[in-house]
Amino acid sequence: MAQLDYFVVDVFTDQALQGNPLAVVMNPAMENSALTTERMQAIAREFNLSETTFVERRSPAVERAEGVRVRIFTTQEELPFAGHPTLGTASILRMQAPETVLGGTVTLALNVGPVPVRFEGNGLFAEMTQRDPEFGPQLDRAMVARLLGLNLDDLDSASPPQIVSTGTAFAIVLLRSCEALSRLNVRQQEATAWLRERGARWFYVLAPAEETQQELAPHYRARMQFNGGEDPATGSAAGCAISYLTDVTQSRSEGDAGEVRVRRSKTVASSGSSAR
Repeated sequence: MAQLDYFVVDVFTDQALQGNPLAVVMNPAMENSALTTERMQAIAREFNLSETTFVERRSPAVERAEGVRVRIFTTQEELPFAGHPTLGTASILRMQAPETVLGGTVTLALNVGPVPVRFEGNGLFAEMTQRDPEFGPQLDRAMVARLLGLNLDDLDSASPPQIVSTGTAFAIVLLRSCEALSRLNVRQQEATAWLRERGARWFYVLAPAEETQQELAPHYRARMQFNGGEDPATGSAAGCAISYLTDVTQSRSEGDAGEVRVRRSKTVASSGSSAR
């Protein structure tokens, strides 16, 4: 059996054993050495983290033109895109394979397509450019509330739940309070089947943070329960949530300029009327 190099990295934090952990496996691309999809899935189950990535190096010319090939797996399936695996894998490549950095950017060739990750200075702070959002159907509020283990009046009455994708589709739900968010208890098995029928994978649930009154722009707390656990922080869902909040804000205003940001670890999003 081939021996593979791998790394475990904590994303959305600058402290070990915090943030969201990720396993990055260096998968040799040579014939008779590369892992099969089934083997990658088995390794991801063995790590038992929310995601595991597999880096498949190619020729320098191909990587310059298309990016470094990376595949992303949860313990149950392969994903077209996920946020913290993208940032974490790009960080490992920057440290272990500096030839993949071009102009301060590492581009990953994911199943969803090329995703550039930009680094600032000599540190590991990075920003990624997700795909433009695709807005799917709005969802029945009563059914969503039941699947979340909440009451109908816990949901924000002016913002219907909606499926949004920047590569992986989430059902974005805005609640009225953080107290309601603290009671989140997703009925995973039933919710998974219901969401898959509508083209999404998981719920991403937001609530306005208490400090909003002291802040110039609204802030939101977020939770995502999936696969029997809870993600401490997620980049792809946050991108979908930002797009949703921007769209909601624009529908309530006349398009004043604004900003949208995600704060690390706590995954607190602030929303204006436009994103940049």
